[in-house]
Amino acid sequence: MADYTAPLDDIRFVINDLVGLEQVTALPGCEETTSDLVDAILEEAGKFGSEVLAPLNHSGDIEGCVLENGIVRTPKGFKEAYTQFIEGGWNGLPCDAHYGGQALPWLLATSVSEIYHASNLSFMLNPMLTLGAVELLSHHGSEELKATYLEKLISGVWTGTMNLTEPQAGTDLGLLRTKAVPEGDHYRISGTKIYITFGEHDLSENIIHMVLARLPDAPDGVRGISLFLVPKYLVNVDVSLGDRNDLRCVSIEHKLGINASPTAVMSYGDDGGAIGYLVGEENMGLAYMFTMMNNERLSVGLQGVGISERAYQHALAYARERVQSRKIDGSSPEPVAIIEHPDVRRMLLDMKAQTEATRALAYYVAAELDAAERHADAERRKAAQARVDLLTPVVKAWGSDTSIDVTSTGIQIHGGMGFIEETGAAQYYRDARITSIYEGTNGIQANDLVGRKIGRENGESIRDLIADMRADIMSLETDDDALAHIQTRVLGAIDDLEKTTSWVVDTWGRDPGTVAASAVPFLKLLAVTSGGWLMARAHGLVLSMDDGPFRASKIATTRFFIDHHVVETGTLAEIVIAGAPVVQTAVFHA
Repeated sequence: MADYTAPLDDIRFVINDLVGLEQVTALPGCEETTSDLVDAILEEAGKFGSEVLAPLNHSGDIEGCVLENGIVRTPKGFKEAYTQFIEGGWNGLPCDAHYGGQALPWLLATSVSEIYHASNLSFMLNPMLTLGAVELLSHHGSEELKATYLEKLISGVWTGTMNLTEPQAGTDLGLLRTKAVPEGDHYRISGTKIYITFGEHDLSENIIHMVLARLPDAPDGVRGISLFLVPKYLVNVDVSLGDRNDLRCVSIEHKLGINASPTAVMSYGDDGGAIGYLVGEENMGLAYMFTMMNNERLSVGLQGVGISERAYQHALAYARERVQSRKIDGSSPEPVAIIEHPDVRRMLLDMKAQTEATRALAYYVAAELDAAERHADAERRKAAQARVDLLTPVVKAWGSDTSIDVTSTGIQIHGGMGFIEETGAAQYYRDARITSIYEGTNGIQANDLVGRKIGRENGESIRDLIADMRADIMSLETDDDALAHIQTRVLGAIDDLEKTTSWVVDTWGRDPGTVAASAVPFLKLLAVTSGGWLMARAHGLVLSMDDGPFRASKIATTRFFIDHHVVETGTLAEIVIAGAPVVQTAVFHA
């Protein structure tokens, strides 16, 4: 099977040129994040990903995880790789230096995370959730909780989880039944949580669970949910480990993919109640948990980018090696590698172009997150946070949906061999398939976008984005015929987006159901337009580069994305505006 090599040329291009590293290094606290430092970190991440994590991806999928006597054993090599991961300081790149983090920008941390998600998606789910727990505690935990838990979580010596779902409460968390009973300075937690990624494992010495539960006198529904920190092992005053807490993993799921990542069913309080500590105020748990969920949603979109890149590299290597059939133009009397056939070239170009477009958007949002957290000007911070809030569901949904499409195409390029597990192509599809489901299904992301992010604020944030996109595209130097063509295409897409945005704003207040029925195609319209905007900018930037393989490749992928995907926005706009009534009135007959 093909090895994975981090696509450092494109990563550097997006960071340095397309997003603009100088904008990030100008932020307070980022001054030392020089291009040399970025290059050094990316080189080391690429080596660790390709040499340590990637070789465990296929073997981990085959071996899976095993639950024995309440302990989950991860696949061979995972524990050693995790030890190297935390010893290398990879766990705390963007975290607070006061607690042992490196305080590096999200833009850089995002690029490193992409490399590791591509190398081994199952492995990276553990650090991904730990980082989300760090973000949650950093924003909402008491000083005592921060002092006790943050340093160990940031180092990776302890890991974190997110406990939301219950058998009867999936998307509708207002139905959750897990209880929290006050007892002195802590609470006793009892209940069952399902789908808990890395809820039990053998990689770290302690696991810190972030658990949603309900107090005895809590209001009904989501207004009565509180958030609790529940450690696997209790922690002594000197931060050493104490007794085992009253919680256990009762089973792990048998899944379609991500088999090397244990998905646990967790039982709390079978012997009197697990000890937990309130995070923030009572009945504010769901609001606090959104800090962690939004962090994870951006990460899931990035998972999509990573696994798309891995699937593309795998398919490209196969297409170069597999000899089958003569060239269609008759120029070769002998069979040729399938990369010579037009439809295979189309599929490879589609995989690469979509991956690069989703990467560009994910990195752009990461840079905006840096501005939201660090910029000296309060108005700029506010505007950047609004942009992050608007595009978070887009990054999550588009990145994950695209990865399913790209990994499926990877199987297609392999032909019948792609359907055979031994080639490895099927694993990427199986692993990618969960990304559109967890951390809020993509339908939920789309409804969050049209409702909370657009409808309720009368489209203010998205109209600001539309104005920025239009100004950028209008400013392109269009002496180049291809760039002039791209400019026309993308401006048309922006017009389509503006028209449908007005429809969403006008319709939401009086008929939210109709807007919800069109939410998914609207999100895709926004995603493809945003991707077109960034790919058009990329095309303009590479025109000034010296001739070479990267320049030629980028010109091909940008043009392909514009002509094969951005061209769809007119149809998407029609679907958004005219396609909802049949959804609302449809009759389903068995």
